[in-house]
Amino acid sequence: MRGPRTLRARLTAGLLVLLALSCLAVGIATATALDRFLMGRLDEQLTASGGRFPASLEHERRRDADDRPDTRGQAPGTFGARLFGGKVTEAAVVRDSSDEPVPLDAADRRALAALRPDGRARSLDLSALEEYRVMALRGDDGDVLVTGLPLRPAEETLHRVILVEAVVFAAVLAAGGIAAAVWVGLALRPLRRVAATASRVTELPLASGEVAMPERVPDTDPRTEVGQVGAALNRMLGHVENALARRHASEERLRRFAADASHELRTPVAAIRGHAELALRTTEPVPAGVRHALGRIEAESVRMSELVDDLLLLARLDAGRPLETGPVDLTRIVLDATADARAAGPRHRWELVLPEEPVTVTGDARRLHQLVANLLANARAHTPPGTHVTARLTVRGGAALLDVEDDGPGIPAGLREEIFQRFVRADQGRARSAGGTGLGLAIVQAVAAAHGGRAELVEGEHTLFRVTLPIFEPEPPRTGPRD
Repeated sequence: MRGPRTLRARLTAGLLVLLALSCLAVGIATATALDRFLMGRLDEQLTASGGRFPASLEHERRRDADDRPDTRGQAPGTFGARLFGGKVTEAAVVRDSSDEPVPLDAADRRALAALRPDGRARSLDLSALEEYRVMALRGDDGDVLVTGLPLRPAEETLHRVILVEAVVFAAVLAAGGIAAAVWVGLALRPLRRVAATASRVTELPLASGEVAMPERVPDTDPRTEVGQVGAALNRMLGHVENALARRHASEERLRRFAADASHELRTPVAAIRGHAELALRTTEPVPAGVRHALGRIEAESVRMSELVDDLLLLARLDAGRPLETGPVDLTRIVLDATADARAAGPRHRWELVLPEEPVTVTGDARRLHQLVANLLANARAHTPPGTHVTARLTVRGGAALLDVEDDGPGIPAGLREEIFQRFVRADQGRARSAGGTGLGLAIVQAVAAAHGGRAELVEGEHTLFRVTLPIFEPEPPRTGPRD
């Protein structure tokens, strides 16, 4: 059985346990003291009786004028017995206004005979009666006189007091539990504020971008433990905020550098490519080696141009520049991109699965086409010929799901967490027939995020990339006032 987990519950339970132990100790002490007091009163009554009742048992019973037996002024229930020579000769008990003989069995007689006539009170249980408090004294005729008083009144009083204590202690525990819960809740309120601040920090997107740290913990009294924790948390939040601000400034500088560098490189790269194409188109004789070098320059300039365009696109998306927004037929884009991929990779087996109705999303058609083309190009470039590639478009829960799945070699487990990062290639575990910049999947993720969606790698038997985009919802027609 598990105990309470929260600090408030544990403290409240601890206070209740201490209160219960205190009530138990008070109850035991009260019951013990009361029992001793009642026993003392009985012993005093026995001492005061002095054995008069058992002494009178050896004489004839006297009766008053109404022919009623004389109880000799004894309280009802008083027991008396006379022993002579170690044997019980008389035994009687007072009943209302008379005394009655008491039938004793052998065990009762042995118990009475075993009493020492020293004037000390003892408890004795008789078969014909209840438990009694008895005292034995030596008589004038060499006999032993035993006087007893019932223990039932004292036990009933003791039980009544215990019952009253149990009811009172139960009420005290109930009230104490409520008071303890309220008091502990008030005492832990500063700690809850510390926990709330820490919880808000855990919900912040600390991975990238500018981060606004929450307000600091107000409880920073160094004289209390919670204040010390709050002050330490505030210092830690200050250090984290400074570190995040420096990281964000560094990221901004890097983005500006990438954007500026990409923008500045576009012109010279285009010039190099243009001169290479112009030189290859000349009608003048060109040595074979020079023509080959010009071909390589043209090819690399094309590749460098694509790299610069990708870097510039990522820099603009990182800077949060808005894309074109409008209804886009995603079904047509997937259909066209798959046709282009089939032409570029005829040795792959391509499969297209589209819904019956067109799927329309909100976004930039050119960037969405680049997203789909990058996914299909990734599957084609990193899988061997004969690989089965499936492009599937479905609608689920108000979102469009684009899945690109292949049964190729798969992605190594060590690269799955960083597969959408920039300049990451899975060359170690997948066949590679063409070079790549390592920015294709990073662009996929950035474009999906810019459209309010997400890109993810789904775990499974095959390699499955999934892009989720919100469905286009047309605005309801505005109704103007009627004339």
